[in-house]
Amino acid sequence: MKETPLSNCERRFLLRAIEEKKRLDGRQTYDYRNIKISFGTDYGCCIVELGKTRVLGQVSCELVAPKLNRATEGILFFNLELSQMAAPSFEPGRQSDLLVKLNRLLERCLRNSKCIDTESLCVVAGEKVWQIRVDLHLLNHDGNIIDAASIAAIVALCHFRRPDVSVQGEEVTLYTPEERDPVALSIHHMPICVSFAFFQQGTYLLVDPNEREERVMDGLLVIAMNKHREICTIQSSGGIMLLKDQVLRCSKIAGVKVAEITELIQKALENDQKVRKEGGKFGFAESIANQRITTFKMEKAPIDTSDVEEKAEEIIAEAEPPSEVVSKPVLWTSGTAQIGEGVENSWGDLEDSEKDEDEGGSDEAVILDKMKMDTGVEVSDIGSQDAPIVLSDSEEEEMIILEPDKNPKKISTQTSAKQEKAPIKKPVKRRKKKRTAN
Repeated sequence: MKETPLSNCERRFLLRAIEEKKRLDGRQTYDYRNIKISFGTDYGCCIVELGKTRVLGQVSCELVAPKLNRATEGILFFNLELSQMAAPSFEPGRQSDLLVKLNRLLERCLRNSKCIDTESLCVVAGEKVWQIRVDLHLLNHDGNIIDAASIAAIVALCHFRRPDVSVQGEEVTLYTPEERDPVALSIHHMPICVSFAFFQQGTYLLVDPNEREERVMDGLLVIAMNKHREICTIQSSGGIMLLKDQVLRCSKIAGVKVAEITELIQKALENDQKVRKEGGKFGFAESIANQRITTFKMEKAPIDTSDVEEKAEEIIAEAEPPSEVVSKPVLWTSGTAQIGEGVENSWGDLEDSEKDEDEGGSDEAVILDKMKMDTGVEVSDIGSQDAPIVLSDSEEEEMIILEPDKNPKKISTQTSAKQEKAPIKKPVKRRKKKRTAN
């Protein structure tokens, strides 16, 4: 699924806002979005939120054989994954150009800058070394993935603890965290990436662009630097020509931002370590603020139960006494009972359609009785004079239409077995013959 391009109206609106030094989220030109760092229960697990961009970092280790050309150095491996959970435009199971570019930039920033002492990861030269793997998962994409990923990677590495080992001759013993305290990694410095977006061929500059600003930018400059103002890597993309003064200006801004972010990371690590030593609550669930809809649990509030009996007696004394009237059961029919005032049983009441049918049937019965009295002949006998009655198993009914001057006729009508209501018969009025006077 490809990324939906912006319309011309949205593009013009964003560019005009940038020209007026205004941003959609209310920030100034050189402002960074808020950074939030939360740690998991295990060492080496963290979530970094850069505005609405969220990255999950997880570090793992394994004892493997070293590389042939570097027998005394450990292995450092980085892997960034872009899933459709972060943005629908990312294609699963396929390495896009953006993903390849981000992975290479992370390796240059963290591995090639020698921020981790890889020689301290060696257990037995030429046989056993530690392989440190850093997995980064993008949870939500709102722009500036590389900055959030670099912060998550370095925070996870600083927070990680590997198991302790001992070597006796050719035997390597691996200790669990219960037997020996895990060992932290040897980190020399913290390289952090800072991104700069250029618009109108380098005329306008923004720090930490969001997702919509990245769509309309002309070029991107990424500077990786530590708090000592040492540039670890620099990369320019987009095909724009930058002047020397612009690059120097960006490097000065990056130095200030990196110092602020490094201080924030160190405070977060110190707070987490302090909470773990004191035996307090830690983890992702504890980082969520209470009194919110997304809260998993709330703090237990103390309840005073010393005067519960006294309060219960006061409530009973102040309450109104129960009524002495006891409802008597009403027996409508045998086997039924009703307590209290209720609505009478309506099972025996007929519906309107059934009432109409009963009225129609009663009218026909009255007319047939009158015919018997006048003629002295039963209706069934009249029908038997013309043709014999044949009995059959078919579901048919015989309907006789009574006329004054003609013989009655039989009309058979087919009825369905599932039909509940019989056809409505129209009553036929019989004309009375005038008696002739003798």
